[in-house]
Amino acid sequence: MHLTDSINKVRGVGVKKAAAFARLGIQTVYDLLTYYPRAYEDQSRTTPIVALRAGERATVLGVIQQVTERPTRRRGFTVLTALLGDGTGYAQAVWFNQRFLKSKLREGQRILLSGKADYAYQGSGQLALSQITSFEILGAQDTADEHLGILPVYAATEGLTQKQLRQMMAYALAQTVDELEENLPQRIREEYHLIGCRAAFRRIHFPKQEEELCAARRRLAFEELYLIQCGLLALKKCTAEEQEGIAHAANGDLVAQVLAALPFALTDDQEKVWAEITRDMESPLPMRRLVQGDVGSGKTAIALLALVKTVENGCQGALMAPTEILAHQHYDTLRELLAPLGVRVGFLSGRLTKKERTAAAAAFAAHEIDIAVGTHALIQEHVVFDRLGLVVTDEQHRFGVAQRAALEKKSAVMPDVLVMTATPIPRTMTLTVYGDLDVSRIEHLPPGRRPVRTFLRDERARDKIYAFVRKEIEAGRQAYVVCPLIEASEESSLPSVEEVYEELSHGIFRGIPCGLLHGRMKSAEKEAVMEGFYADRIKLLVSTTVIEVGVNVPNASILVVEHAERFGLSQLHQLRGRVGRGSYASYCILIAGRSAVSQERLQVIEQTSDGFRLAEEDLRLRGPGQFFGAMQHGLGDLKIADVLADMDLLLLARRAALATLDDPAALSFVLPTLMRQYRERFAHMREV
Repeated sequence: MHLTDSINKVRGVGVKKAAAFARLGIQTVYDLLTYYPRAYEDQSRTTPIVALRAGERATVLGVIQQVTERPTRRRGFTVLTALLGDGTGYAQAVWFNQRFLKSKLREGQRILLSGKADYAYQGSGQLALSQITSFEILGAQDTADEHLGILPVYAATEGLTQKQLRQMMAYALAQTVDELEENLPQRIREEYHLIGCRAAFRRIHFPKQEEELCAARRRLAFEELYLIQCGLLALKKCTAEEQEGIAHAANGDLVAQVLAALPFALTDDQEKVWAEITRDMESPLPMRRLVQGDVGSGKTAIALLALVKTVENGCQGALMAPTEILAHQHYDTLRELLAPLGVRVGFLSGRLTKKERTAAAAAFAAHEIDIAVGTHALIQEHVVFDRLGLVVTDEQHRFGVAQRAALEKKSAVMPDVLVMTATPIPRTMTLTVYGDLDVSRIEHLPPGRRPVRTFLRDERARDKIYAFVRKEIEAGRQAYVVCPLIEASEESSLPSVEEVYEELSHGIFRGIPCGLLHGRMKSAEKEAVMEGFYADRIKLLVSTTVIEVGVNVPNASILVVEHAERFGLSQLHQLRGRVGRGSYASYCILIAGRSAVSQERLQVIEQTSDGFRLAEEDLRLRGPGQFFGAMQHGLGDLKIADVLADMDLLLLARRAALATLDDPAALSFVLPTLMRQYRERFAHMREV
């Protein structure tokens, strides 16, 4: 078996298991080895039931006294419970929607399991163990010691248990670990005290002690960050030293006309950022600038002015958005404002007919269109421009460097690039995360924007919340309900977005037009749902976080977030920005668990609407969590590093990358890896 072999070559992987792995993005053996644990269970010792503490995870060894299964109010959803005793007390073990376990659990069996203790289950006052990550049925001759230790816990999906993932990982590792090649120059490994890559892979999946785990994670995270920094710094060096840009002239009449036509005056922050962009565009070097601005801060107005400036200089502009929904919003906005001034705005997306796409591409090439707005269809090979002067990408973290670079290549002369993001980044992070971009910030909202009232409630208020939502819908408004999961998982008790949709649409919202939206739906299905919501034919939209980016429906006045504790503060803030866009009183209602930690963290978003303050609080409260999950997509799916929790490591990796670019031998060693693994991420990568 080899690293490049299909996942089907791993012992125990058949058609169904391969399909489950595909849902996790795992196609090859190497994909499996780089599917790192999301957590670890320290099962080196057991806890007596009498010593369990609510809110803490523990490993328990007990005897099953009783097994019961019951349905819930959610159609097709069941709860399986096993009453455990260990001589010191009793506790319930709880599994949600896992009927197959009923035949495996029997009275009198000895069971070793790990889960989270909580008193909340059914309000019985008896401790329950839920969120069970692993369990073993012990035979008469088995001792608990054989099953104790530090066990990896993987993000799983339906059809794959933790036990199966561990067994398959162990088999693949034993068969192929010796094929893994070292990607770090020896000098860097020695200088930064990093273990070898093969030892790191063994220890990250199956550490014998915590010290081994820490060393493995540090090595793999360093490598990931180092390779990214090498790419970003090389890209910036190429741009600064070798590429000639377009020196735009000073702002003229067209820019002045657009400024006068705007229905508002620029804020001080917008004026400052516009001055920075103007200075960049009038320089002979290509602009590479990121504009950060909170939801509703006016980033689009700044991008509009930049596009008009390039048109005024005889060039074309391109605005690429991550979704067709957002792209069409921008197209409508630009056309309405600019058409009366003689600026020609065109649109291109994958949903147009072939004839329409061909006509649009021909218009771009013939300079019959001044500003092209579209989705990733703009970067297709057959799309060319006569003289592209500016590329604007909206919500950069949804694209990645390679897609942006592909659009940059559409012109003989390197165009200016402006990147917009509403994701707040703590001030200390921006230059390191966006190593190839200069950074501007719009920190304050325009005056007069109606605030969204935010409320934090627990699940006991759920019925009252949805009664209020129905009342608002009957008064003519629309609403969002956001859920954290697309599909049920064996390790989570949370209902999927489809289950919530079924429950609500057949329950309290019976008779109300409801829609379902998530990322795994086909593009045409998603567009049809959103068109229905825009047109007010759909009144309640049950969704995952796909609505986080740019969706603008002024009539939507209520956002309800189920299991809000599963989201970061910054992500909740982005979601909150979907309401409060019209003239109606708007509400964001967060339904969360009652744990003290969840309540403390979420009270912050209840109290403030400052996205940058929330970003700092998120970092402080969540620590090494998934704060930067969204932003990582801009760098290409970080698999193990966390650019916030690993800030010190990232700075070391950046220092090592800077040294590598000045060391021909080190660059020669690492360049093949960069070219092989990061070709899509860094389309401009070459020796410098």
